[in-house]
Amino acid sequence: MCVSRCLRCVGMSLVPMAIICMLSNILLLLPELKLHFLLEGHVTREATWGTGLWGSGFLVLLGARAFVQSSRTRGCCAFRSQMLCQALYSCVGLLGAFSCSLVSTTGISKGPLCLYNSSSGLTWGVPLQPLPDRHSGYLYNQTLWSGVCMAPHSVVQWNVALFSIMGITSALQAVLCGLNILNSLLGLILGQGFGHNKVSPVSV
Repeated sequence: MCVSRCLRCVGMSLVPMAIICMLSNILLLLPELKLHFLLEGHVTREATWGTGLWGSGFLVLLGARAFVQSSRTRGCCAFRSQMLCQALYSCVGLLGAFSCSLVSTTGISKGPLCLYNSSSGLTWGVPLQPLPDRHSGYLYNQTLWSGVCMAPHSVVQWNVALFSIMGITSALQAVLCGLNILNSLLGLILGQGFGHNKVSPVSV
């Protein structure tokens, strides 16, 4: 095992995942790729929390940058101090990624904010969220996907796809950050080159 190599691999893997989460969150804020829904406050609440931007985005990128830099650290004491920092960075990244995954799951289960035809006429709300006295949910009943929400166009498919991408990606980030906590603790205890033994020739 080479702790430095693991750090670099985790850091490089987290970067594209963070970009995917950030782009997904931005697109969730722009149904139909139009800004006026956001300006008028007609965007799903879980998207406005921006966990894909600050959680699985900024915090994870911050950790990824530190992981790659630490993989170049030399010297026993310097490396062990860096491993302690990496364990803390990993905890921050784990928290950010987990919060994004949780919010994404909530956004999928509740359904999007949209314009729908209620008993009092057209109104903005969350008509697809499961209620005890109504349908159990919309995910398994795709006839509701296009028959309930009037605007934004195809907002149900838009939210399901982007929240799913963001949720799965942030869950993978959380797993990598969790594994990196273990890797950093191993580096802190055992040193940089544990399991990477070098054989030097014996001079006669």
